[in-house]
Amino acid sequence: MGLPGMVLSAITTAVGAIMYWAVTYQGTGFRLSTVGIILMIVGAIGFVASTIVFAVSRGPLRSSSHSFDRQVVNAQGNSSSVHEQSD
Repeated sequence: MGLPGMVLSAITTAVGAIMYWAVTYQGTGFRLSTVGIILMIVGAIGFVASTIVFAVSRGPLRSSSHSFDRQVVNAQGNSSSVHEQSD
């Protein structure tokens, strides 16, 4: 889901709106306007679900603690490696 799901849901909603407001054909046994309403509802629900999935998947991937290595040189010119971890 996510972004592709949002696009598909928007297309589904648009097709449903076209079927509801623009198509005047009446079939026997079912109405295209009813199918249009169903597509708009399904598209709206899919858009909300895809938005939630997209928002959750775009959250922070790392924890709040960081660690890094660096090279330290003292006043006498001696160097050593330091591993630091911060929370």
